[in-house]
Amino acid sequence: MSAISHHFQDGGWGMWLILFWSIFVFGIIIERAILLFRSSINKDVFLSTMQKCILAGDVGRAIKLCSAAQAPLARIVKAGLMKVNRPDEEVQAAMDETALREIPRIDARTPYLALLANLAMLSGLLGTVTGLIKSFGAVAGVDPSAKATLLASGISEAMNCTAFGLGVAILALIGFALLNGKTQALNDDINEATVQVLNLVVNNRAKVNLQSVPAAA
Repeated sequence: MSAISHHFQDGGWGMWLILFWSIFVFGIIIERAILLFRSSINKDVFLSTMQKCILAGDVGRAIKLCSAAQAPLARIVKAGLMKVNRPDEEVQAAMDETALREIPRIDARTPYLALLANLAMLSGLLGTVTGLIKSFGAVAGVDPSAKATLLASGISEAMNCTAFGLGVAILALIGFALLNGKTQALNDDINEATVQVLNLVVNNRAKVNLQSVPAAA
């Protein structure tokens, strides 16, 4: 721990700027990871259950299962099932409306990680340049015996900024890649599942027990 503190102090003012960006990086990664994990659902199992309920005509049970799932996909499908006693267009519109609320929550903030990676890297570069300017400017007109110490101090500041900036940038890019991949997978699951559920409803309307649909629909 003392070694880290020593390197941080040697890095100069640029380290504080990079630390500022790193706080946002960690915050976004943790918040997004928690939200995306909670938003995940086994699409295949969910669709299989919905298919069984719809083919059996028990839409009421399908709606209860969607309510218990507490996931964006389930809430979107539930919105459509709540309108199952209405025309197909209204079922589609209900799912589309709910998707417009749910999908932005899934997509939010992850793209900022790419921006923060660039900011951290550029801040490290800025600290590197200012550290080198400081070191070479300081050795001008000083005693030759002190030049080595001044150069070492300036180069140490420059290299520590570079290393810290690159480290934060790498972390942000890895987080962006993983979270963006998970986000895209969730969106793909939503698109696929909503189409399949809509087709099930449209093709099996004669089997649907409308009395099992909540009156609020």
